[in-house]
Amino acid sequence: MLDEQLKQQTLEFLKLLESPVQFTLSVGEDENSKKVEQFVKEICSLDEKNLSYTYEKLEFTPAFRIDKKGEQPSGVTFAGVPLGHEYNSFILALLQVAGRAPKIEDSQKKQIQALKGPLHFVTYVSLTCHNCPDVVQSLNILAILNPEITHTMVDGGMYKEEVEAKDIMAVPATFLDGELWSSGKISLDEILQKLGSDDTEKFAPFTKEVYDMAIIGAGPAGASAAIYASRKGIKTAIISDQMGGQVNETLGIENVIGTPYIEGPQLAQRLKSHMDEYDIDYIQGQKVASIEKDTPFKITLRNGVIIQAKTIVLATGARWRDLNVPGEQEFRTKGVAYCPHCDAPLFAGKKVAVAGGGNSGIEAAIDLANIASHVTVFEFMDRLKADQVLQKRAKELPNIDILTNVALKEIKGKEKVEQVAYEDRLTGEVKDMDLDGIFIQIGLVPNTDFLGDTVARTPRGEIIIDEVGRTNVPGIFAAGDCTTQTYKQIIISMGSGATAALSAFDYLIREQ
Repeated sequence: MLDEQLKQQTLEFLKLLESPVQFTLSVGEDENSKKVEQFVKEICSLDEKNLSYTYEKLEFTPAFRIDKKGEQPSGVTFAGVPLGHEYNSFILALLQVAGRAPKIEDSQKKQIQALKGPLHFVTYVSLTCHNCPDVVQSLNILAILNPEITHTMVDGGMYKEEVEAKDIMAVPATFLDGELWSSGKISLDEILQKLGSDDTEKFAPFTKEVYDMAIIGAGPAGASAAIYASRKGIKTAIISDQMGGQVNETLGIENVIGTPYIEGPQLAQRLKSHMDEYDIDYIQGQKVASIEKDTPFKITLRNGVIIQAKTIVLATGARWRDLNVPGEQEFRTKGVAYCPHCDAPLFAGKKVAVAGGGNSGIEAAIDLANIASHVTVFEFMDRLKADQVLQKRAKELPNIDILTNVALKEIKGKEKVEQVAYEDRLTGEVKDMDLDGIFIQIGLVPNTDFLGDTVARTPRGEIIIDEVGRTNVPGIFAAGDCTTQTYKQIIISMGSGATAALSAFDYLIREQ
């Protein structure tokens, strides 16, 4: 089950174990049980001195729990074989149960330990989902640090009947005490907020001074701005609810010059590692509620904490645009999906559609064609907007149909998506198509709603900037996908982030 390369990597990690660990196996006679049992036995064979296993009936079968040997159960369980993207979750849980401290802030640790239970979390994942591990790892940390909390990761591919019974059509899907609690990616800070934990203490150190520059957003534009600002030797803070921004939602990136291929979460980590080389204050886990145009600027977070800065760079990025048709919101996570990399396995052998004929839409169709029985692409314009290389690849696949000049009118169903209605824009005829799901890939909408009339924006919400990133408000600059920059590309956002930071620095010198 473990190839030689994975065994060698695991052996290196096992050198970091701080105490012996015992796996508690819950298995039957079925094939999936044999796979789970084989996985645990192979892991134990790599370090028989520190790793062992025993058998006990658990909530899920097949499954295994990770415990520090001779101590109370940790509360961390894996129902399935945690390979693919979840292998890191397994390794981290193994090391943390054995005594290695999770890499979180002291304030987060205090918040977790103060939570009142019992709280029993179950997260359904896909092993191909690159967003799921963040949720699994965060909830595992809760279980490890608080004895009143338990968490089980469930591989949706192994527990197909349960996934269908619960109508889970998007991952990660987290249940708390048997009720759906969260769907989609959620950070540790967001989990703590959702559980009612008070995080104001965490932000107290950042309220005691006035920053020369505060960057709002930590995607490619924000990270670039922060690095360029800090290199100038000025006091810099970066405010974000998610390090890496929308890059985390992108699997394969092939157009960053000098890097032929990189996955989104990997690029996000590189951005963070690069920022770590400089003196930058990270104000994470909260979104900005408002900005007061005062001297200095006052940035109010959603929890009420106020950060002060002499200049601001807005780099809040964008999010997937909604279709805004009847049924879209009603069937979100019930057949309406936005992340093909995360949710495609849930539509294995089913008939699906993709709304959008740009690069994202055609890439999604190609990925889905390997899993779904049939894929239909709906494009509003009379031709696809995707790069020719992607169009060629899609048209060569026998189970992809491409419809242009069509307008989606409604998403229909009872408990989940069953059908879409679309209009032929040439004839005006409205037709129905039976489907099991639809992936929305029709472009982006800027994350600027919180700004109100703080700075001038277009009717679409894009922040209006000049050639050097200035807004209409002196001292406030903007960069990246939240602005009127012509092309929404990672490499262009990086450049615009640098431009905005240099412009803000020039403003500080001249005006302050």
